[in-house]
Amino acid sequence: MEHPTALDPDLLRAFAFIAEEGSFTRAAERVGRTQSAVSMQIQRLETLLGQRLLLRSKGGSVQLTAHGAFLLEKAREMLALNDSIWRNFREPELRGVVRLGTPDDYALRFLPTLLRRFADSHPSVEVDVICAPSSELVHRLRDDQLDLTLLSEGHEPRHWPAQKLWHGPLRWITSDRHAPHRRTPLPVALAQENCSWRNAALGALERAGMPYRVAYTSASQAGTHAPVMAGLAVTVSPIAWLPDGLRAMRADEGLPELPEFAILMLRGRNAAAAVTHALEAHIADTFRSDSGQRAAA
Repeated sequence: MEHPTALDPDLLRAFAFIAEEGSFTRAAERVGRTQSAVSMQIQRLETLLGQRLLLRSKGGSVQLTAHGAFLLEKAREMLALNDSIWRNFREPELRGVVRLGTPDDYALRFLPTLLRRFADSHPSVEVDVICAPSSELVHRLRDDQLDLTLLSEGHEPRHWPAQKLWHGPLRWITSDRHAPHRRTPLPVALAQENCSWRNAALGALERAGMPYRVAYTSASQAGTHAPVMAGLAVTVSPIAWLPDGLRAMRADEGLPELPEFAILMLRGRNAAAAVTHALEAHIADTFRSDSGQRAAA
């Protein structure tokens, strides 16, 4: 029986980076090759599989074909297994400190699973977690106070490489026992003025001509959730997970549609390579696993 040709992990990694970045140029930067070398890798992969995987638009963006979307899912699984085997047999035990920034909006949702998995793989690495608003984390990143940070889309510095971890709609959030969303003017609980979610929510209300008042302002999501739980206001969030007492509003409940947002991961300019790369991989894998579980639910 003839065995199928083995797929080179380097080809799959280049393909996955292009799919994640939406750009041959940014993918080439991540793998440390020229753009032409990465293009040749994709040509070789498409030749091996006999199918077109990527389509380039006139504007330079990249889209997956149906075959490409299928391969991306399987490539991520193969690369995760490949990297796990390699780490266990070839890499020395990592030691050191990695500084991770995250808005508190994502801390309870993702950090427990992420930190547990990372501690299992790298027990000698200390993770210094800094929870702060995205606007503050950007300043810390620029000042070399962070090795990695999660950010809400819209806060990332211009031309700073960023990996998209999650993408989905921003949602109106109300109490599941009260009806603050039926009040006029609409009372809203939002973050401070430099928050992209706040700007999106107020912009949507203004375009819809809906009267509102900012009743509560907080630098943390816990601070905006509290008045919503009490039935005093509505707020916004891009994440499906909510604490007890809150619910995402339906499209037919009268509030205007909100835009989609993304959660991004950015690396510090002078981040320590080994420990930062290890945590970076765990973060990306955690978000992929979470997205897959929610899609299957």
